[in-house]
Amino acid sequence: MTRLSIVLMLLLTLVLTRGAAAQCSSTLYSSGTYGTAQGASGNAQYVVYMPQPLSCFNGGVILFAHGYVPVGSPAGTWQSQLQLPDGTSIPGLVNQLGFAFAASGFSKDGLAVLQGIQDTKALLNVLAGLEIPFGKVYITGASEGGLVTTKSVENDASYAGGLAVCGPIGSFQKQVNYFGDARVLFDYFFPGVLGAEWTQSNITIPANLMADWTSQYEPAILKAISANPLATLQYLNTSGIAIGLNPANAGPAIVAALWYNAFATNDAINTLHGNPYDNIGRTYTGSFNDAKLNASVARFAEDSAAITNLANYETDGLLINPLVTLHTTADPEVPFWQETLYHTKVANVNRLSELNQIPVLAFGHCNVTGTDAEVALALLLLKSVL
Repeated sequence: MTRLSIVLMLLLTLVLTRGAAAQCSSTLYSSGTYGTAQGASGNAQYVVYMPQPLSCFNGGVILFAHGYVPVGSPAGTWQSQLQLPDGTSIPGLVNQLGFAFAASGFSKDGLAVLQGIQDTKALLNVLAGLEIPFGKVYITGASEGGLVTTKSVENDASYAGGLAVCGPIGSFQKQVNYFGDARVLFDYFFPGVLGAEWTQSNITIPANLMADWTSQYEPAILKAISANPLATLQYLNTSGIAIGLNPANAGPAIVAALWYNAFATNDAINTLHGNPYDNIGRTYTGSFNDAKLNASVARFAEDSAAITNLANYETDGLLINPLVTLHTTADPEVPFWQETLYHTKVANVNRLSELNQIPVLAFGHCNVTGTDAEVALALLLLKSVL
């Protein structure tokens, strides 16, 4: 059978099964905890959803890796990510296409990329224990889970392919620096709004900043940027935080970028055994007085142990099987330039035939629709048979 024949047959199958998908529903098949006995890095929650009736099951499995969950979050917080912003159920979408769906809560909250890779793969042992037979296995994930997905497809040939949504896949170091820059520049333009200035000697995020984030600090951020539009303009110019075409997006975009500094810094330092953020020698541009800005902004030097450990979180572009990516073009949390950097990595190792990147013209982090996800999954399935 020629490649063209395979493509036409798959497209025909997708068209026909869309009608059949309406006859298939989704049900929670099993949930609970698993651990090292199943190959996970520690105890973790899991869920498995199956198509109903079981005659809809095509024998394939799609594993899901969730995004960042702050340390100290209530158990099960990660399950809120099983729904897209437009309300589409991810397990429901996957099951309607005939695939089994399984997801892990990971054995660690916070920075958990390495645990996510191991714990997601261990879900296959959970499925085996449930006596669910399966053939091809795909992986998908959003945000931090997008990085889990990408590194899994790069390093594990047992995955038939992956769909990564809005992940920091181009450079994790640059992502760390992006969040750090967001904070030091905010402190420069809006001193005191987030309390004491964040500096190398004052690097630990105080507990009250996290505890009172929603009630005190988020309103304070919004009030400050509204009261000083010229400072806000300079802050957006120098930080590169995307707001899209609507100026009203500035508030939620800035809050979103600063949230990671508040909730992820302490855990990142503990996990990486040191400070990974560095802006020594960085020249900031875009303010009304760049010389004053660069002379006054807080400076941080990275710790060597953290940088050594950070290497484990970087992608290499050596895709073994197909990877499809979705990314909103105005993402204030994981900037779209992550996609450009990853494209360059893949090109440098001659693996572009395995990569398809789909930009989504929208504002927000992982702000993709059910239709976006379905198109991307269809493309992934198409690539996996070529």
